[in-house]
Amino acid sequence: MSHQMNPLLIILSFLLLVGGCVSKNTYQQKVNEADLLSRDVAQLRTEKSDLSTDISELEMQLSNLNQRLIDALNQNSDLQRTLINTRADQTRKSQTFSHQQAEMEEQSAQLQQANEQLLLSIEQLQQEKLKLEQQLEREKIAREARLAKLKNTYDQLVGALENEIERGEITITNLEGKLSVNLLSQILFDSGQTDVSAEGKKLLSNLGDVINKSPDRALSIEGHTDNVQISSRLKEQYPTNWELSTARATSIVHYLQDVVGISGDRLSATGFSEYRPVADNATSEGRAKNRRIQINLTAYKAPDFQPEGTSGQQEAPLTGSD
Repeated sequence: MSHQMNPLLIILSFLLLVGGCVSKNTYQQKVNEADLLSRDVAQLRTEKSDLSTDISELEMQLSNLNQRLIDALNQNSDLQRTLINTRADQTRKSQTFSHQQAEMEEQSAQLQQANEQLLLSIEQLQQEKLKLEQQLEREKIAREARLAKLKNTYDQLVGALENEIERGEITITNLEGKLSVNLLSQILFDSGQTDVSAEGKKLLSNLGDVINKSPDRALSIEGHTDNVQISSRLKEQYPTNWELSTARATSIVHYLQDVVGISGDRLSATGFSEYRPVADNATSEGRAKNRRIQINLTAYKAPDFQPEGTSGQQEAPLTGSD
């Protein structure tokens, strides 16, 4: 409280002095009231001052809060923009991912289809491989059977022509499944002749007995000569060794067909003249070896067209080549 006299008390004192009729009690009462009012005023001033201080603090706090609100709004705005950008990026990435996923699914489907086709191809190849293996096995068995049969034929020919083979008049070869019988012309024909001799007929009959047991074989008859030219006495009938070699091969074919009974569709005749020698024509021994008949046993193949009345004469031949 201020040490100076309260203006209110001064006024009251003046009024009492002027009035002169105010009693002491009343005056004292008023003084007390004035004193209370002074204290109230001082208290109010103190409270006002405190309130002013509080208001200043509140205003400062409000200002700080407003600043914080502005900062928060700015931050929120930044966050909103970031969120929008993030969502936009996510949308683009999602679209890109969806597109990539669709492409990957399509590629996966194509790969799956390719794999299925590959598996199918592998299965088909395995089946084809199995078929080929089975076919090869069948062909192997058939070939082994043919070779065994051919060897049996070879053994029978060797047995039937043993004497002639020992004398060197006949040679029999079995090379890579091809059976060939080479007969010197001197045991089949008389000199300068194309008709089969008696000894030759006996030999061909023995040969035919063995061959008839192999109806799956065809016979190619080859006529060969040395390089000595045809003599003048035979030149009119056989102008060259071509005609002589062919005529002798044809005579063998006729005998095998007409006498031995081998079907004509299993026979063929060819003349090679002097052009396929097996020995040197400079010596008499070489020329003798070159004058020969070669009978090749090959796989028989029935003709595409069978003349009427000839079907059923032959057993069904084995197929395949040697």
